[in-house]
Amino acid sequence: MKKLSLSILACTLGLSAALAGCGKQEASGTSQASGGQQPAAAENKAVEIDFWYSLGGHNGEMIEKLVKQFNETHKDIVVKPAYQGNYYENHAKVLAAVSAGNQPDVTMVEIASVGAFADAKVLEDLGPYAAGTEDRYIPGLMGNSYWENKLYAIPFNRSTPLLYVNRDMLKAAGLDPNGPKTWEELREYAKALTKKEGGKTAVYGFSTPIDIWFYEALVFENGGNILSEDGKSLAINGEEGKAPLAFWTGLLQDGVMKAPPGEKYNAWDVAKQDFLNQQVGMIFTSTGDLKSLKDNAKFEVGAAFLPANKSFGVPTGGANLVMLSKSSEAEKKAAWEFIKWMTDTPQTIPWSLETGYMPVTKDAVESEEMKKAYEKDPNFQVAVNQLEHAKPRPMVPGYKELQEVIMTEIQRAVLGQATPEEAINKAVEKGEKLLKK
Repeated sequence: MKKLSLSILACTLGLSAALAGCGKQEASGTSQASGGQQPAAAENKAVEIDFWYSLGGHNGEMIEKLVKQFNETHKDIVVKPAYQGNYYENHAKVLAAVSAGNQPDVTMVEIASVGAFADAKVLEDLGPYAAGTEDRYIPGLMGNSYWENKLYAIPFNRSTPLLYVNRDMLKAAGLDPNGPKTWEELREYAKALTKKEGGKTAVYGFSTPIDIWFYEALVFENGGNILSEDGKSLAINGEEGKAPLAFWTGLLQDGVMKAPPGEKYNAWDVAKQDFLNQQVGMIFTSTGDLKSLKDNAKFEVGAAFLPANKSFGVPTGGANLVMLSKSSEAEKKAAWEFIKWMTDTPQTIPWSLETGYMPVTKDAVESEEMKKAYEKDPNFQVAVNQLEHAKPRPMVPGYKELQEVIMTEIQRAVLGQATPEEAINKAVEKGEKLLKK
C-alpha cells in the first residue's frame, strides 16, 4: 500500500504496446527420465519458470519453503524463486524486465495495481486456465482479481488492516482488553493510555502510519468511497472523506496519537517497533503482521476490527499471484500449475498459520485445522470475520498515481500545513486532472 516512483510506473506502462515483440526464451532444466523409458529430448527437460516475490523475513522464508515443496512434488517443473524487495520495488523491476524481454513468469502484484498491469497487457488472462475453479476462493478476496470482466489474479497473501492492542496495558488502565469498537471509543482509549513523564510523552495511546490504506478504511467506515462508481472522479470531497482526516488531526492535536516518522515502509516499521517496545498502546497494521507481533511481544497481543464510525469497513489488501503474458505456452502451463498449487487449501492453511495472512479458499476456512487454530487463538480469525465489512481497493489504472496525490495532501494536514478541508479539496482538484488523462 506504500509508495512507488510513479513516473517509472506510468512511463513503463505506456510502453505496453511496444512490448508486443518482447518475449522470454523458454528455459530448459535438468533431464528427467520417466517410467524407466528414455523419452525424446524435448520431453526430457523440466520446464523452468521464474517467480518473483515481495516478502522478506519469516514470511519470505515460508515462501521459499513452499516453493521447495512444489519442486519436490512436480518433477516436470522447476520454480526459481527470487526476492525482489517490497511490492513497489518488485513492480518497478517487473515492468523494466517486461520492457527488456526477460520478465518472470509468475509474480506477486499488490491488489490495487492489478488493474494497471492488466490494462497495460502485461498479464495473462487466467480464465481459460481456471475454468471455473476460481469458485474455490473466498468471494470477499476476489474483488481485486478481475479487470474488465477477465480473471487476471489469484489471491495469495491477503490481508485486511487490523487494530492491534496491548491487552496488558488496556487491563491496567481499566479498559476493555478487546479494544475500542468506535472512533469515539478509540479517542477515549488513546487518552487513557497516553502517559507523560517530565513534560514529554512517554507512551502514546495510539499510532498509525499515515497511509492510503488506513485512510481508505476510515472513509469506508464513514459511509463513503474513494472513487465514484464509474471510477472517473474522486468521491472524498464531502463529509465522508473529510471527517477521517479531521479525526486523525484531532487525535494528533490532543497529543494521544503518534504519526510515526519516516516514509513508505519505514513508518510502518516504526509503528510496529513502538508497539513492541510498549511506547504505544494500540496500532493499525496488517493482519500479515500478526505472527511476528505475537512472537516478539512481551505482553498479550490482541487483534480486533478497525473501530467503526457509521459502520465497520475495511479495504482488503496484500498481493495476488499473476502470470506474465509474454511467457511461452509451456511456461504458462507450468506457471498455472504453480499458482494453483500455491493458493490451494493444503498450502494456504500452513501459510496462514505461519504468517497471519488470511487463508484464501473456502475449504481452508472450514477445515478442522483452521477451526482448531481459531479456537486456540481467536486473533487468527479476526481478519476473516472482518471480510463481512470489506471492500476491494480502487484499481483503475490511474489510482497508483492518484493515491500519491491524496497522501501528499493528507500529510500536509497532518503536519499542520493545511486544514483537513483544504487538503481534501486540493487532493480532489489534482486528482480530477489525473482521472481525466
